[in-house]
Parts: sequence; structure tokens; C-alpha cells
Amino acid sequence: MKTIEVIISVYNESENIKNIYTRLCKIFNEFKRYKFNIIFVNDGSSDNSEQLIKEIIYNDDRVKCLNLARNFGQQAAYTAGLDFSSGDAVVLMDCDLQDPPELLKDLVKKWEEGYEVVYCIRRKRNESLFLNIIYKCYYKILSTLANINIPKDTGDFSLIDSKLVEIIKKLPEKNRFLRGLRAWVGFKQIGIEYERPERAAGKKKYNLIKLIKLGLDGIFSFSYFPLKIFFLMAVFFSLLSGLGIIFILIGKLFFSGFSVVGHTTTYLLILIFSSIQLFCLAIIGEYISRIYDEVKGRPNYILKEKIGFKND
Repeated sequence: MKTIEVIISVYNESENIKNIYTRLCKIFNEFKRYKFNIIFVNDGSSDNSEQLIKEIIYNDDRVKCLNLARNFGQQAAYTAGLDFSSGDAVVLMDCDLQDPPELLKDLVKKWEEGYEVVYCIRRKRNESLFLNIIYKCYYKILSTLANINIPKDTGDFSLIDSKLVEIIKKLPEKNRFLRGLRAWVGFKQIGIEYERPERAAGKKKYNLIKLIKLGLDGIFSFSYFPLKIFFLMAVFFSLLSGLGIIFILIGKLFFSGFSVVGHTTTYLLILIFSSIQLFCLAIIGEYISRIYDEVKGRPNYILKEKIGFKND
């Protein structure tokens, strides 16, 4: 009997843990041909999430828990879950119930058809108009810049076959963007659409700053395009400067009374080119900071405790 493991990232989700567990159990009971496990990854929660998970484990040996030493972030939590997974397929899912557990049926069905990755496409988001515009613009930019095809409007909610999980486990990078790594690995993949509901309870964990950081991880991890743009800009402005020098020399040598426009133009040019240089340095800094993270070699997470695993 094949095993499917559901990895759930948890950070201060005490209001949703029992609800998602109950809904998943209902789905599990409808699949008699598979064995199911749940791996809760407690990402340094400060509420009673850990205690609630332990109570569930006490009554259900299908449930396991990884307690991280502090809050390392959702991508690190999913990485921890993947590292300790052993099922024939793994499902990544948020604990806020914006990833409906009932979609598990569709994910498994596509997996049975031979797809190694089944990802979920957010057809509609119950977010503010501002955030919806930001998301659309971001995925448009990402799909344009990335050197691989990362499906638009997708999150981490997906089913991944064990052979891809084993490959992802071996990827060493620190600033992880799992939906990008999932696409980079390749194999046979397909998406299913769903309407993402509002958070069932509790507060959102991703503010605008965290969303921007995750978005930058996606762009800088899978695209060299910004650096190529800087090269083209350097060539363009070098040619433009050369033409300007030739123009001034010709004017001075062959046209009496020729003069260069005064201070205002000079100031504007200095401001424009200084801004361009600072922007280029900021982008280069983003790449360098990621190199620095890789060189340090620190782990993506630190495990404090594992519960419910064999030989734990």
C-alpha cells in the first residue's frame, strides 16, 4: 500500500490545527487504497500550537511533528518536512485552510494518471484589489525574467512524487523558492485551478515585506536577466557618451561660438546617472548577499525535536 504524506507548515495556528486535522481525516477515510501520514512542522510558534499537535499525536499514530528551534520561515519549514518525509508522494499545504484539504482528491487523481507534480493554480484570490494587482504584476515579471517556466499564480500547495522529493532534498541553496525548484526539476507536471478562500481563522503571517522578500528570492534564484540588462545599459550609455564627446569636439573645432549647455543640464545628468548606478549596485548587492549566504553554509533550519517518527 502506497503512502501519501501531508506536510503542513505551522506558525501560530492554534485556531486552525484541529480544523485542518479533522478535514484531512475525513478525506483520508475516503481513500482506502492509500496509507496517509501528516507531518506538522511547527515553525517556532509562540502560541499553544505545539501542545495541540502533541494531543493529536497521542491519539493518532499517523500524525508526526517537527519542532524547529525558532521561526525560520515557511520555505525552511517545508524543507524540513521534505527532509523527513518518506512517503511515495508528498503534499505541501498551509495550515490556514486557504489550501482546501478537499483538493487532495484531485491531486491524487492526477498523480494516479502519471503526473509526478500536481500544483494548484489560484484562479481567484480573496485579497484586496491592491494585493491582487501586485500578485499579477509579480508573476508577469517572474515569467518574463525567469530562465525556466514557473507557472503563474501558483503557490507551494502541490503534490510531489517521491523521486522529485529526493532530488529537491539534495539541492543545497539557502534562499529557497520551492515552487521554482519544483519547476526546475522538471518531469511530468500539471496544474489544477481552484478558488483560494479567505483564511479560516487567525492572522496572516505574510506581510508586504515578507512577500517582497519571497518574490525577490524567486527572481534572483532563477534569473540572470537583471545582470544582462546592466551590461546592455553599459554598452548603450558608453556609445552615447562616445557620440557626445565626438559632438562636442566637432562643435569646438569647427563652429565658432559653440558652447555646451550650462549647469542645469549637468546637474540633471549627474542625478540621472547616479540613480542608475545606485540601482545597479542594489541589484548586484542582492546577488552578492545570496552568494554570501551560500558561502556561510548554515543550515536552512535547526530541528529542536521530532515526535511520532520511528526511532525518535
